[in-house]
Amino acid sequence: MWYRFGRKSPRNKMRNGSVLVHLIVGVLGFLSVISLVEGEDPYNFFTWIATYGTIAPLGVPQQVILINGQFPGPRLDVVTNDNLIINVINKLDEPFLLTWNGIKQRKNSWQDGVLGTNCPIPPNSNYTYKIQPKDQIGTYTYFPSTAMHRAAGGFGGLNVYARSVIPVPYPTPASDFTLLIGDWYKTNHKILIVLFYAGKTYMFRISNVGLSTSISFKIQGHKMKLVECEGSHTIQNDHESLDVHVGQSLSVLVTLDQPPKAYYIVAYTPFTKPILNMTAGLRYTNSQTSASGPLPIDPKYQMHSSMEQARTFRRNLTANAARPNPQGSFHYGSIKTSRTIVLSNSAPLINGKQRYAVNRASYFNPDTPLKLADYFNISGVFSTDTIQSQPADGSAFLATSVLRSGLHDFLEIVFQNNENEVQSWHLDGYDIWVVGYVFQVAVYIYLIKSKMWKLDLARNEVVTL
Repeated sequence: MWYRFGRKSPRNKMRNGSVLVHLIVGVLGFLSVISLVEGEDPYNFFTWIATYGTIAPLGVPQQVILINGQFPGPRLDVVTNDNLIINVINKLDEPFLLTWNGIKQRKNSWQDGVLGTNCPIPPNSNYTYKIQPKDQIGTYTYFPSTAMHRAAGGFGGLNVYARSVIPVPYPTPASDFTLLIGDWYKTNHKILIVLFYAGKTYMFRISNVGLSTSISFKIQGHKMKLVECEGSHTIQNDHESLDVHVGQSLSVLVTLDQPPKAYYIVAYTPFTKPILNMTAGLRYTNSQTSASGPLPIDPKYQMHSSMEQARTFRRNLTANAARPNPQGSFHYGSIKTSRTIVLSNSAPLINGKQRYAVNRASYFNPDTPLKLADYFNISGVFSTDTIQSQPADGSAFLATSVLRSGLHDFLEIVFQNNENEVQSWHLDGYDIWVVGYVFQVAVYIYLIKSKMWKLDLARNEVVTL
């Protein structure tokens, strides 16, 4: 397991660049920030080259995917409504594709970077992404979406800051840090020490970029105030530790109000046996001592407490988001849903191979991208009747399955997990409003875009809407 620090100046100094701190200290600067038309939202131009490289993120040399020679890749620090023009050059020996986790891609779903909406970039070729975090703020990530490349790197942080004229519901922190945490397959116990000033408040942006493992994050002796989750300001509660599940991003404020010394920063796997961990150190500038005592690790093994914590994450409806007006809410009690869909995930064997399935259908990627087949009305590429809207008994099967819905439909989707591990779901391009949470999770989704989008498990099982 590993994690990486990325440090940024306060948001009024955001465009001056950033300093990245991990086992090696490096500098990340913006390649260019160019405003093409006066009065238009700013343009940010980047050229990224994807290559293989051998590094030792946890002390053991291994091949990873680098972006511009960096692991993790360059961090994107942008402002609401910025236009991002990212030319990705693939120097790997196989196709490569990046997705922008949490960016809504309004009216341009073909930039989302997943199979079905994008063709992978062939070796020695390039593709230019044109994306805009329209009316968005928050902490996000990007990562490869094909061929298990995510297990080898190619990911990085993507932070969208509020415009200077838009207030945020907390004081401006002294600085903020991007932490990418995740499961890895080598171990190491080197400790990174970062200096902080007593009495100041810092923001930590935490993202789980792993493949399958939930991570608990804790700073010894300090409370963490949750202020943002998945692009929405939250009701601000204090936590001693936070469980960050696969694909999830959280932002917390930490005030250095303890006796001046060094403290452990720990990321660990609360549900695995044995527990894996990675540590860093937080040291007050007026202290010379080292962190001491047992690591603040709290083995849970049971997921109930994590579910209870997730229930406390509530959207702050009185705060603005990317616009000056409050975030607002749908009137849940008066919503007339167009349709209820129950999705049950499973892990069956199909033709002797381990697969993952939803309502018995295990997604098979076609040679023709789904959006091309949909746009040009090409028959035989996908089917809208192989996956059912309710789970049923029977054997699992391979299918390129699509669930059909109408524009402006209001869907209620129930996620049913019958397995003994946490499942993470992601719906490309949409907000999800959680309205129920027991041993199933119910959400509302408002279909405001007449395009094809993917709803997928973190383990690469896909349902297309």
